[in-house]
Amino acid sequence: MVELAELHDKALDATGRLVIGVTTDQWNAATPCADWNVRELVNHLVSGNLWAAELGAGATIADVGDRLDGDVLGDDPARAYEDSARVASAVFHRPGAMDAPCAVSYGPVPGSVYAGHRFLDVLVHGWDISMATGQDTTLDESLVQGCIEVIEPQAELLRASGMFRDDVTAPPGASSQTRLLALLGREG
Repeated sequence: MVELAELHDKALDATGRLVIGVTTDQWNAATPCADWNVRELVNHLVSGNLWAAELGAGATIADVGDRLDGDVLGDDPARAYEDSARVASAVFHRPGAMDAPCAVSYGPVPGSVYAGHRFLDVLVHGWDISMATGQDTTLDESLVQGCIEVIEPQAELLRASGMFRDDVTAPPGASSQTRLLALLGREG
């Protein structure tokens, strides 16, 4: 498997291109995530990136407190995404980052587990943005394969978390992207 930090970087870049492609009139568009419109979904990604930079560097949830609550996009969502992606990327490239404990809400877990979850979040929400804004929904095959490798050992745990619909299955012979989306409770 390609190194998780590199996969995470590729997903950040791919999703960043989609964020740049959001037009002014699309920020309030509905997304496949029922609770979020496009702006709220991008805010979730930016906040997640900023949390990764903190927790991946050894901070705890208590250390961060409520600093990253609310709107973190400001007037330039694409720039906010770009800046947050840069710091999220950097944290997982630090020496020893994949073995260092991260004090996440479901942890502590090794950095590799957290990096895998960040990779999954960034990739699938990029797809959500593309669906909501009419952009190309085709995911890079290397990212799809990497994400499947991250998810498969944890598929039951992820489904049990309640974060993904559990009534979606891929038909026989489905593409790897369709299988991945089904694992994450999405029809695509």
